[in-house]
Amino acid sequence: MNELSELQLEQLRVFSDCIVMHPQVKTIYNDFDDLRLNRMFQTDQQCMLLTGDTGVGKSHLINHYKKRVLATQNNSRETIPVLVSRISSGKGLDATLIQMLADLDLFGSSQRKKRGYKTDLTKKLVESLIRAKVELLIINEFQELIEFKTLQERQLIANGLKYISEEAKIPIVLVGMPWAEKIAEEPQWSSRLVRKRKLEYFSLQKDSKYYRQYLMGLAKSMPFAEPPKLEEQHTAVALFSACKGENRSLKHLLTESLKLALSHNEVLDKKHFITAYDKLYLANSETHLNNPFKQKLEDILISEVEKSSKYDPNAIDPEYRLVGRIFSKSKTLAALLSK
Repeated sequence: MNELSELQLEQLRVFSDCIVMHPQVKTIYNDFDDLRLNRMFQTDQQCMLLTGDTGVGKSHLINHYKKRVLATQNNSRETIPVLVSRISSGKGLDATLIQMLADLDLFGSSQRKKRGYKTDLTKKLVESLIRAKVELLIINEFQELIEFKTLQERQLIANGLKYISEEAKIPIVLVGMPWAEKIAEEPQWSSRLVRKRKLEYFSLQKDSKYYRQYLMGLAKSMPFAEPPKLEEQHTAVALFSACKGENRSLKHLLTESLKLALSHNEVLDKKHFITAYDKLYLANSETHLNNPFKQKLEDILISEVEKSSKYDPNAIDPEYRLVGRIFSKSKTLAALLSK
């Protein structure tokens, strides 16, 4: 492989970071815009729950929205119109509030040891949010705040967030895995979560046109005068066979394929997909896998997500409370579409 130039590295960065404004994303962004607008005249703030399984692109979506707002508004360095904060695994509400303060760059983690800091934590955050003119607070990986928590603990978390939303007059978006919906069961939040959206995996069985349109959008973000025909049936099905409808996996495979093409100053084609698949999948598999890019269309096997990941609070052993997603049995395209 030839060494990549600075231009080629930048082209790869641009593609890796690109976002396709497909209908799901547009709907969610419109929700975010509405929440920010509505806060100007609503006394009782609307809030939102955004869920989706691993790899669907939740974090990528919210970080792009934050960038877009910063790029389109004239804000001073002291204002943060959209605050995106992430929860550390296994931490409680206090640790989450401290993280938000750190994300606002107004307080350091050493503050938590100061006398009276814990007592005033919520108040300090409210003051800081107002001072920074935050219009939308997005809490990512929210499920990590409520999983392995009792009903009483979840109620305390709901009360704390409700107070912050009311006092700072800021709508809150809770983003997380499917079981983040548990917070919607709390009385303090059931009526506040006016908007609920779910990012889905792509599906050839349910909507192959939607998936192919997404591939066309990705192709337009590649650095070629003529976008590659990713939506062509064999290529699209082979890509789906590899990623099983997961956006993150699809982007990784396409980025690796693009890197191979750029390193040889070539247009992206079948041979790059074959090599990228071998590197990412065959090398890391203990079982034999057929490279779908080498197979005939009628021989390519496809598997889709059948059941989302879930959280079972009633499992006796905590190790089994988190249950991973379940994929369907592999089928050919003809068998998949025959249902």
